[in-house]
Amino acid sequence: MRTSSAILLGFCSIAAYAQTPGFSFSNPPAADTAQEKRDAVTWAQLNTPCRDRIKNRKIMVLIAEDKNGLVAAGQAPYSRHVEAINTRLKELGLKAYTAEQIRRQVAQEEVDAYFKNDPDRALSASRRMAAQYVLRGVIASRASQNAMINVNQVHVNLDFTLTDAAGRPVSTATASNASYAGSDTSGMALTLIEERADEVVAKLYSDYCRKAGK
Repeated sequence: MRTSSAILLGFCSIAAYAQTPGFSFSNPPAADTAQEKRDAVTWAQLNTPCRDRIKNRKIMVLIAEDKNGLVAAGQAPYSRHVEAINTRLKELGLKAYTAEQIRRQVAQEEVDAYFKNDPDRALSASRRMAAQYVLRGVIASRASQNAMINVNQVHVNLDFTLTDAAGRPVSTATASNASYAGSDTSGMALTLIEERADEVVAKLYSDYCRKAGK
Protein backbone atom coordinates (compact mmCIF):
# COMPACT_ATOMS: atom_id res chain seq x y z
CA MET A 1 0.00 0.00 0.00
CA ARG A 2 2.72 2.48 0.94
CA THR A 3 4.90 2.22 -2.13
CA SER A 4 2.00 1.91 -4.55
CA SER A 5 0.65 5.24 -3.30
CA ALA A 6 3.39 7.38 -4.75
CA ILE A 7 2.90 6.07 -8.26
CA LEU A 8 -0.39 7.76 -8.85
CA LEU A 9 0.98 11.23 -8.27
CA GLY A 10 3.70 10.75 -10.80
CA PHE A 11 1.17 9.93 -13.43
CA CYS A 12 -0.52 13.29 -12.94
CA SER A 13 2.20 14.95 -14.98
CA ILE A 14 2.03 12.39 -17.78
CA ALA A 15 -1.37 13.70 -18.78
CA ALA A 16 -0.21 17.30 -18.76
CA TYR A 17 2.83 16.52 -20.90
CA ALA A 18 0.80 14.37 -23.27
CA GLN A 19 -1.27 17.45 -24.12
CA THR A 20 1.80 19.56 -24.89
CA PRO A 21 2.37 20.07 -28.64
CA GLY A 22 5.20 17.88 -29.84
CA PHE A 23 5.42 15.80 -26.69
CA SER A 24 6.08 12.11 -27.19
CA PHE A 25 6.60 9.30 -24.71
CA SER A 26 9.11 7.77 -27.09
CA ASN A 27 11.16 10.91 -27.69
CA PRO A 28 12.58 13.15 -24.96
CA PRO A 29 12.02 16.90 -25.37
CA ALA A 30 14.75 19.20 -26.62
CA ALA A 31 16.97 20.66 -23.92
CA ASP A 32 18.23 23.97 -25.24
CA THR A 33 16.80 26.31 -22.59
CA ALA A 34 16.60 26.06 -18.82
CA GLN A 35 12.90 25.19 -19.02
CA GLU A 36 13.53 22.57 -21.68
CA LYS A 37 16.22 21.04 -19.49
CA ARG A 38 13.74 20.81 -16.61
CA ASP A 39 11.24 19.26 -19.01
CA ALA A 40 13.84 16.72 -20.07
CA VAL A 41 14.48 15.76 -16.44
CA THR A 42 10.76 15.40 -15.85
CA TRP A 43 10.38 13.28 -18.99
CA ALA A 44 13.22 11.01 -17.87
CA GLN A 45 11.68 10.61 -14.43
CA LEU A 46 8.32 9.68 -15.91
CA ASN A 47 9.67 7.34 -18.57
CA THR A 48 9.84 4.33 -16.25
CA PRO A 49 7.80 1.08 -16.35
CA CYS A 50 5.50 1.68 -13.36
CA ARG A 51 2.29 2.74 -15.09
CA ASP A 52 -0.32 -0.01 -14.78
CA ARG A 53 -1.13 -0.05 -11.09
CA ILE A 54 -3.37 2.98 -10.63
CA LYS A 55 -6.38 2.46 -12.88
CA ASN A 56 -9.63 3.10 -11.00
CA ARG A 57 -7.78 3.73 -7.75
CA LYS A 58 -9.42 6.36 -5.54
CA ILE A 59 -7.57 9.40 -4.25
CA MET A 60 -8.57 12.28 -2.01
CA VAL A 61 -6.77 15.61 -2.42
CA LEU A 62 -6.69 17.99 0.56
CA ILE A 63 -5.25 21.50 0.70
CA ALA A 64 -4.61 23.66 3.77
CA GLU A 65 -2.81 26.91 4.56
CA ASP A 66 -0.35 27.57 7.34
CA LYS A 67 -1.21 30.97 8.77
CA ASN A 68 1.31 32.05 11.40
CA GLY A 69 1.73 28.51 12.67
CA LEU A 70 -1.97 27.63 12.59
CA VAL A 71 -3.18 25.34 9.81
CA ALA A 72 -6.50 26.33 8.22
CA ALA A 73 -7.86 23.17 6.60
CA GLY A 74 -11.37 24.19 5.56
CA GLN A 75 -11.60 22.96 1.97
CA ALA A 76 -14.02 25.55 0.55
CA PRO A 77 -11.35 28.16 -0.38
CA TYR A 78 -9.25 25.57 -2.22
CA SER A 79 -11.72 23.99 -4.65
CA ARG A 80 -9.81 25.30 -7.66
CA HIS A 81 -6.51 24.04 -6.26
CA VAL A 82 -7.99 20.57 -5.77
CA GLU A 83 -9.54 20.58 -9.24
CA ALA A 84 -6.24 21.61 -10.83
CA ILE A 85 -4.72 18.43 -9.43
CA ASN A 86 -7.80 16.26 -9.95
CA THR A 87 -7.87 17.07 -13.66
CA ARG A 88 -4.54 15.32 -14.12
CA LEU A 89 -5.60 12.39 -11.99
CA LYS A 90 -8.86 11.83 -13.87
CA GLU A 91 -7.13 11.92 -17.25
CA LEU A 92 -5.08 8.95 -16.09
CA GLY A 93 -8.09 6.86 -15.11
CA LEU A 94 -7.94 7.62 -11.40
CA LYS A 95 -11.06 8.33 -9.39
CA ALA A 96 -10.52 11.69 -7.72
CA TYR A 97 -12.99 13.29 -5.34
CA THR A 98 -13.99 16.92 -5.73
CA ALA A 99 -13.64 19.32 -2.82
CA GLU A 100 -17.45 19.46 -2.59
CA GLN A 101 -17.74 15.67 -2.34
CA ILE A 102 -15.18 15.69 0.46
CA ARG A 103 -16.98 18.46 2.34
CA ARG A 104 -20.29 16.58 2.11
CA GLN A 105 -18.94 13.25 3.33
CA VAL A 106 -16.02 13.97 5.63
CA ALA A 107 -16.27 15.88 8.92
CA GLN A 108 -13.94 18.84 9.32
CA GLU A 109 -12.34 17.15 12.32
CA GLU A 110 -11.38 14.24 10.09
CA VAL A 111 -9.92 16.56 7.46
CA ASP A 112 -7.93 18.28 10.21
CA ALA A 113 -6.57 14.88 11.26
CA TYR A 114 -4.50 14.67 8.07
CA PHE A 115 -2.70 17.87 8.99
CA LYS A 116 -2.31 17.00 12.68
CA ASN A 117 -0.89 13.51 12.19
CA ASP A 118 -3.92 11.88 13.82
CA PRO A 119 -3.93 8.43 12.16
CA ASP A 120 -7.14 7.17 13.75
CA ARG A 121 -9.33 9.99 12.48
CA ALA A 122 -7.47 10.02 9.17
CA LEU A 123 -8.23 6.33 8.71
CA SER A 124 -11.89 6.99 9.47
CA ALA A 125 -12.07 9.62 6.72
CA SER A 126 -10.31 7.42 4.18
CA ARG A 127 -12.68 4.56 4.90
CA ARG A 128 -15.67 6.85 4.55
CA MET A 129 -14.49 7.89 1.08
CA ALA A 130 -13.08 4.44 0.23
CA ALA A 131 -9.88 6.26 -0.75
CA GLN A 132 -6.70 4.25 -1.16
CA TYR A 133 -4.52 7.36 -1.31
CA VAL A 134 -4.47 10.88 0.04
CA LEU A 135 -2.49 13.80 -1.33
CA ARG A 136 -2.28 16.77 0.99
CA GLY A 137 -0.69 20.13 0.29
CA VAL A 138 0.16 22.85 2.80
CA ILE A 139 0.51 26.44 1.59
CA ALA A 140 2.93 28.59 3.59
CA SER A 141 3.93 32.18 2.87
CA ARG A 142 6.14 34.95 4.17
CA ALA A 143 6.46 38.60 3.23
CA SER A 144 9.72 40.48 2.86
CA GLN A 145 11.06 43.77 1.54
CA ASN A 146 13.11 43.67 -1.64
CA ALA A 147 15.77 46.30 -0.99
CA MET A 148 16.90 46.37 -4.63
CA ILE A 149 13.64 47.79 -5.96
CA ASN A 150 11.95 48.82 -2.69
CA VAL A 151 8.79 46.74 -3.03
CA ASN A 152 7.10 44.15 -0.89
CA GLN A 153 7.67 40.57 -1.98
CA VAL A 154 5.62 37.52 -1.05
CA HIS A 155 7.19 34.06 -1.01
CA VAL A 156 4.85 31.07 -1.30
CA ASN A 157 5.87 27.51 -0.51
CA LEU A 158 3.69 24.47 -1.18
CA ASP A 159 4.62 21.19 0.51
CA PHE A 160 3.00 18.03 -0.86
CA THR A 161 2.74 14.81 1.11
CA LEU A 162 1.45 11.60 -0.38
CA THR A 163 0.03 9.20 2.20
CA ASP A 164 -1.68 5.88 2.39
CA ALA A 165 -5.28 5.60 3.54
CA ALA A 166 -4.31 5.78 7.23
CA GLY A 167 -2.38 9.03 6.80
CA ARG A 168 1.09 7.50 6.91
CA PRO A 169 3.48 9.50 4.67
CA VAL A 170 4.92 7.79 1.61
CA SER A 171 6.72 10.60 -0.21
CA THR A 172 7.06 14.38 -0.22
CA ALA A 173 7.79 17.16 -2.71
CA THR A 174 7.99 20.95 -2.58
CA ALA A 175 7.34 23.85 -4.95
CA SER A 176 7.99 27.52 -4.27
CA ASN A 177 7.75 30.92 -5.94
CA ALA A 178 7.86 34.64 -5.20
CA SER A 179 5.71 37.53 -6.41
CA TYR A 180 5.43 41.28 -6.19
CA ALA A 181 1.69 41.16 -6.90
CA GLY A 182 0.47 41.43 -3.31
CA SER A 183 -0.65 39.09 -0.56
CA ASP A 184 -3.05 36.78 -2.42
CA THR A 185 -1.24 33.65 -1.29
CA SER A 186 -4.12 31.36 -2.28
CA GLY A 187 -4.07 32.69 -5.84
CA MET A 188 -0.31 32.44 -6.00
CA ALA A 189 -0.50 28.87 -4.74
CA LEU A 190 -2.97 27.98 -7.50
CA THR A 191 -0.62 29.40 -10.11
CA LEU A 192 2.24 27.51 -8.49
CA ILE A 193 0.32 24.23 -8.66
CA GLU A 194 -0.50 24.75 -12.32
CA GLU A 195 3.07 25.70 -13.22
CA ARG A 196 5.03 23.18 -11.17
CA ALA A 197 2.77 20.14 -10.78
CA ASP A 198 4.59 18.26 -13.54
CA GLU A 199 7.97 18.60 -11.85
CA VAL A 200 6.60 17.76 -8.40
CA VAL A 201 4.73 14.63 -9.41
CA ALA A 202 7.56 13.45 -11.63
CA LYS A 203 9.83 13.45 -8.60
CA LEU A 204 7.30 11.50 -6.55
CA TYR A 205 6.79 9.03 -9.37
CA SER A 206 10.52 8.55 -9.84
CA ASP A 207 10.95 7.98 -6.11
CA TYR A 208 8.25 5.34 -6.16
CA CYS A 209 9.73 3.49 -9.11
CA ARG A 210 13.18 3.49 -7.53
CA LYS A 211 11.82 2.05 -4.28
CA ALA A 212 9.65 -0.48 -6.09
CA GLY A 213 12.66 -1.60 -8.11
CA LYS A 214 14.46 -2.47 -4.90
